[in-house]
Amino acid sequence: MDILFLLVPLSVALALLILGGLAWAVWRGQFESLDGEAQRILEGD
Repeated sequence: MDILFLLVPLSVALALLILGGLAWAVWRGQFESLDGEAQRILEGD
């Protein structure tokens, strides 16, 4: 039972860290133009 006092806060912290990383990626524009990157890879230089 004592391990729950450690695991619950750690899991909440990990979930907040993951959500923060996702929010950071969205705000930085990582998901703006997915089609453009796909076309860039296929076209080449």
